[in-house]
Formats: sequence, structure tokens, C-alpha cells
Amino acid sequence: QVQLVESGGDLVQPGGSLRLSCTASGSIFGDYHDYHMGWYRQAPGRQREMVARITNGGDTGYTDSVKGRFTISRDNAKNMVYLQMNSLKPDDTAVYFCNAAAQFGSVSYAYWGQGTQVTVSS
Repeated sequence: QVQLVESGGDLVQPGGSLRLSCTASGSIFGDYHDYHMGWYRQAPGRQREMVARITNGGDTGYTDSVKGRFTISRDNAKNMVYLQMNSLKPDDTAVYFCNAAAQFGSVSYAYWGQGTQVTVSS
């Protein structure tokens, strides 16, 4: 059973920074580096949205609201993915989730962590 565990969430003032980490453990189909990794967030009363993604080849993508402020990266040797968040705004307040997704032939695999709370407030 694959387990994704997020950490690094906290209460931070507007303009501050946080670094979220996600570690993968357990038995995974294929290899960790085969998976596209992503950070999603869900604020109260809102749908979960993709924040940033990094492919198994290292290509990255971001939702418009975080471009230039957030950076996603991965360390395949450590089975880790990170989200560096700078210039945080109150609108960034949400529970942040780590996601791993891959497709092998016709079968898709997706795993989620339990989430870490990020609160941006003065």
C-alpha cells in the first residue's frame, strides 16, 4: 500500500514563505520516478484545484494564481516532492494535498496524501 505523507504546513503571515514536502513510502506499482507528481489544494467551500505538477520527465506546470511565486521540484532518489511557496497571500490558505499519478498500459494509478494545512493570515 502506497502512502503519501505531506508536511510543512503552518500559519504564516502574508508575504511569507513555506516549503511543503511529500514523501512516498510503501509498495508502489512500477517505480516512483515513473509517476507524475502534483500538489493540489482545497479551501473551505471550494473544489480541490491543481496548484503545481511535475512530470516524470521533470516538466512543470502551475495554475495561473501561483505562477512566479511557487516552485515544484522532486528528488527521485529520496521519493520526495516539494513545493516552495513564496509571497504567500491569504487566498493561498487551504489544505494542500500531494498526488502521484501514472498510467501503465491501459491501467491508471493515482495516490493521495492526507493533506497539510496552510494558513496565511496576519
